[in-house]
Amino acid sequence: RDVRCIERAEVTFHSGTNLFCGANAQGKTSLLEAVSILLRLQSPRTRRLADVLRRGARGLVVDGWFGAFHLQFYHSPERRKLAMDSVEQRTAARYLEVGRTVWFANSDIELVRGGAEARRAFVDQLALQVAPGYRDALRGYTHALRSRNRLLRLPRPPADELAAFDRPFLEYGARVAALRGEVLQKLGPDATEAHGRIARASPLAFALVPAHPATLADALRATRETERQARQTLVGPHRDDLELLVDGHPAARFASEGQQRSVVLAARLAQAALLARTSGCEPVLLIDDVFGELDTHRRAALFEALPVHAQKLIATTRQDVLPRGRADAQFQVVAGTIVPD
Repeated sequence: RDVRCIERAEVTFHSGTNLFCGANAQGKTSLLEAVSILLRLQSPRTRRLADVLRRGARGLVVDGWFGAFHLQFYHSPERRKLAMDSVEQRTAARYLEVGRTVWFANSDIELVRGGAEARRAFVDQLALQVAPGYRDALRGYTHALRSRNRLLRLPRPPADELAAFDRPFLEYGARVAALRGEVLQKLGPDATEAHGRIARASPLAFALVPAHPATLADALRATRETERQARQTLVGPHRDDLELLVDGHPAARFASEGQQRSVVLAARLAQAALLARTSGCEPVLLIDDVFGELDTHRRAALFEALPVHAQKLIATTRQDVLPRGRADAQFQVVAGTIVPD
């Protein structure tokens, strides 16, 4: 209820492939976004859930079943409330263990072409779902970083207070970087397999690119004066980057547009495979109008590469994007209303 243009909707999904057809700006993406919010308590499109709230509404509600679990989430600018099996949850820890998602969108091309922020978000979103302790490490690092930056914005940053935050900054920063590296190492074989299935192409690999050549502690000491002038922390995992390599070469510089799209699709498929392997449960695949942007070969290859047993929710403006008879359920989306077709 009250998710973007959807005032109210109730949908029963098929456990297999669900196709949602409609013109642009009718609510297809909003429906997929609502599923992501239900299972992960966050939107893949924005950091602020306030952006998702329907205009004029006081709060949004997502309520649904995932397997045997009944999940409920309410969010407004004033408060939020989440419950599992009708029991209100004080923290999100148990709630977030229930389901996993993978979001496919045309904007994924930014993983290759865009800035480092999109690539860091890709790693962070995956690590939060598969790496025990990553949420605490990232939260601790973010707190230390914000505290340091708040002090650095002062006219005369107090050296002793800055030093007090150096230890948690370095400790949590090292943990964040290490866990990111472990996740990407696990992701590599799945990415190469997926890339081969989609593009019949060379191995795909991921490489972390630190924002500093030395250790984080040495880099922090070396930039002490510079960061005072810049009034912000200049080194650390919040500035690291991720490089996508095809046969050892950066995809951003050496791959064509079609090859770049194959790379990002393979990255998402690898994410799905790793989530299934680590959680013991196939993630829900939320596929936002991706098929319409692919040529016939890549469209067929992507569909065949999707995990057979995963639930798939596919938004599209065209009904012919899938091979005939491959959708288990089909819906029309018009002005925020979802009806079986």
